Amino acid sequence: MSLSHRVPDLGALELLLAVARHGSLGRAAREVGITQPAASSRIRSMERMLGVALVDRSPRGSTLTAAGALVTDWARRVVEAAEAFDAGAQALRDRRDSRLRVAASMTIAEYLLPSWLIALRAGRPGTAVSLQAGNSAAVAEQVLSGDADLGYVEGLSVPDGLDSAVVARDRLVVVAAPSHPWARRRTPVSPAELAAAPLVLREYGSGTRQVLDAALADHGGLAEPLLELASTTAVKAAAVTGAGPAVLSELAVTEELASRRLVEVPVAAVPLTRALRAVWPTGPLPAGPARDLLSLAHG
Repeated sequence: MSLSHRVPDLGALELLLAVARHGSLGRAAREVGITQPAASSRIRSMERMLGVALVDRSPRGSTLTAAGALVTDWARRVVEAAEAFDAGAQALRDRRDSRLRVAASMTIAEYLLPSWLIALRAGRPGTAVSLQAGNSAAVAEQVLSGDADLGYVEGLSVPDGLDSAVVARDRLVVVAAPSHPWARRRTPVSPAELAAAPLVLREYGSGTRQVLDAALADHGGLAEPLLELASTTAVKAAAVTGAGPAVLSELAVTEELASRRLVEVPVAAVPLTRALRAVWPTGPLPAGPARDLLSLAHG
């Protein structure tokens, strides 16, 4: 028989201690927040479990039997140990909740996370947040190694060892400077043309590159890049200067398209949409501030 079947639960022990303090089952019941009949039932159940009478009941009140007094001493130690356990667990939660380490792919880090982190700070002003930005492959590695509590990636798949949830949808667009011939086209660029063109691209391991590679795999694959750069900002700057067409998140080029520093180039029959995901180690949902941040992104 397990220990749990031979030892009263904490609620029953707390009730017994309240009876000892007040000498009244009714006042003890009020202290622990239950009715007097429920308190009487709990005491009787405890007496049956232990096989001894614990409380003498009379019109003048309730007093402990000799066995009840001994059990009360033991109960006090058990309740004090439980309180110490709870205080220690709370200290662990406080330590966990005092910091949050986030890793995010470039697009999410630059264009989505700032508003989520501002909202998180409003609800958890005592949590210190650190953010590492990198490509999706690097983010996954950080989460898998335990160097980040929560990650955000842009790729088509999630590595083994990670669970995920979609937090947003994104569309990749082909953009070029107004001076580029593609900016003046009246017909969409075909998949074969896009695959054969020297483009300004993100590096391997980035979510943007993964989506583009997959979209053009049946059209000969990507040609050798004109430039291969490690940040969205660098790719965008190169495209604005007229170096060549680029493929970027729609989130990243909103201002440049509005100001006509870049022009969106229509492309035919190429699936350039993607899911943006939060990732964490396989298992339960993240706890504490990581779970709060995940909820904000879903919202």
